[in-house]
Amino acid sequence: MSFPFRYRRLAYAALNVTDLDRSVAFYRDLVGLNLSDRDEDRAALRCGDDHHNLLLYRAEAPGLKRLAFELESDADLAAAETHLKSRGIAVEAVAADELAGLKMGRAIRFREPVSGLCLEFFRGLQHMAIPYAPPHAKIERLGHVVVSVTDLEAVHGFLAEVLNFRTSDYVPGIVAFLRCFPNPLHHSLAIAAGPENRLHHVNFMVTDIDDVGRAIHRMQDAQVEIVFGPGRHPPSGSIFLYYLDPDGMTVEYSFGMEEFPEEAPRDPRMLEPVPASLDTWGARPAPNFAKVGTIEPAA
Repeated sequence: MSFPFRYRRLAYAALNVTDLDRSVAFYRDLVGLNLSDRDEDRAALRCGDDHHNLLLYRAEAPGLKRLAFELESDADLAAAETHLKSRGIAVEAVAADELAGLKMGRAIRFREPVSGLCLEFFRGLQHMAIPYAPPHAKIERLGHVVVSVTDLEAVHGFLAEVLNFRTSDYVPGIVAFLRCFPNPLHHSLAIAAGPENRLHHVNFMVTDIDDVGRAIHRMQDAQVEIVFGPGRHPPSGSIFLYYLDPDGMTVEYSFGMEEFPEEAPRDPRMLEPVPASLDTWGARPAPNFAKVGTIEPAA
C-alpha cells in the first residue's frame, strides 16, 4: 500500500511531571539536556539545535502527554491531514498562540483510537543560534519512545496500516519495533503488551559507549535508581541503560542502532519470546521498570 506522506523523524516527546523544578534539574543536570526556555507550567529542553526535543508540563500525575513527528514537507503535512480525515480520524489543528510559544510551524494532533495516545504531525521547529552543549553525555538525539498498550494487535495494525510505520522486528504478542518510514532508524516508536495503556520509557541515543558507562556511576552518585542494564538489545544492536526520573518514569540511554535502507530493507524478524531476545548480556529488569506514566486522556 502506498501512503501520501513521509516522515522525517521523531522530533520531541512531551511529558507530564509533578514537580517541574525537580524534573528540569534532573533532565538538565543528570540526563544532559540544555534548557531552552520555561515558564511556570512548561519547560523546553533540547539535545541538539532544535528549540526542544523534550517538553515538560506541570501536572498532577506523571505521564506521556504526546509524541511529535516531523514530516518531510508542507505537502506531506497537508496530505497526512487529508488522509487521516478520510479514515474517520478526528484531527485538531494546533492553535497559533500555542505554536508561537513552542517556536513551531503548522501542526495537527490526533489520537491513536485504541490506546488514546496523542500524536502530533508538524513542519518546522526553531533552530537555536547557540549550539547544544552537553554537560557530560554526548546525546545524539531523542531516539525513541515505547508505550505499553492493552491491545497490541489493534494498535500495531493502526500504526502500520493507517500511519505508515514499518515493522523492523517483533516478538509475537509481546512487543513490536516500528520505524517511521522512510527514517532509517530501527525504531522511533515501539509498543509493548501491558495491563494498561501507559508510557513504557523514553530513550536518548548517545554518541559514545563511554557515555553509557559513565552514566552508571553518575546516576548512582545522585541516588538515581538503575532499573535495567547495562545490556545489549539484539533487535537493534544497541547497548542500553535504564534509570528512573524523579517521578519514577523510565528513561534510557542507548548507544548504536541498526539502520534500514529505504529500498529493499530486510524483512522483519519474528523473535523468540525469551529474555535473551531483548538482552544478550543477561540483565534482568527491576520490578519498577517501566511501571509509571499514564497516557494523558483527551480533555
